[in-house]
Amino acid sequence: MSEQGNKGTAVVTGASSGIGAVYADRLAGQGHDLVLVARRADRLEELAEKLRYAYGHKVSVIGADLSDDNDVRRVEQAISADDSVTLLVNNAGLGGAQVVATADADVAERMIKVNVIALTRLTRAVLPGFLARNRGAIVNIASVLAFDTSFGGIYSGTKAYVVNFTEALQREVAGTEVKVQVVLPGATRTDFWELAGSDIDSLPKEIIMTADDMVDAALVGLARGETVTVPALADAAKLDTFLGARQAFYGSLHANKPAARYGV
Repeated sequence: MSEQGNKGTAVVTGASSGIGAVYADRLAGQGHDLVLVARRADRLEELAEKLRYAYGHKVSVIGADLSDDNDVRRVEQAISADDSVTLLVNNAGLGGAQVVATADADVAERMIKVNVIALTRLTRAVLPGFLARNRGAIVNIASVLAFDTSFGGIYSGTKAYVVNFTEALQREVAGTEVKVQVVLPGATRTDFWELAGSDIDSLPKEIIMTADDMVDAALVGLARGETVTVPALADAAKLDTFLGARQAFYGSLHANKPAARYGV
């Protein structure tokens, strides 16, 4: 059974394996009912049955491909109409090291739909209810590659969107009891890499984190009220320095005349 009383319903996308499955397990253990969303409905139901038995909570499944517009709208309708939802984990994502010149345009579009559009629409689906009830949390899974384009600009670009979107969302909910968090995993051992056509074992083993450790750290960050959580970052002051430098840089980008170096 769960360690605590019911905390409402947590919606987890990309829940059939990897990071999403670990989130589902941990959140059920914390006292949440669950709505699990993923394309592989058979694996979802297998996980759901396991969690029902282990924790005694209600676990519902929605088989949906979040690159499909109709499926996204179906999930939107289900979660926006459910007043028991108190947590949304936007974990579903597609990866790949495609460069623009040789990328399959349909594959790139599918990645953008899952990583950006579905995440945005599902957030929009639950946020009004969270604000009305002054309760709830939204967790968006980005990547450290939001700050590095070496894995391909398409994937990196989608994750940079997730970071900016979530930081702006935090300002939007400031002063309420609604929490917003963006999580930036580094290399994490899941089947994501194989599906993206990459070999995680080509990386140094000392930088590869387990999904269990990643999620456990992210949940600690959420409990502490962190807006940006980087599980592998040892020195939190570096994040503050980075974010502060970025804000200071932004402040230098405005003037009523072009900079003198342009000679205009």
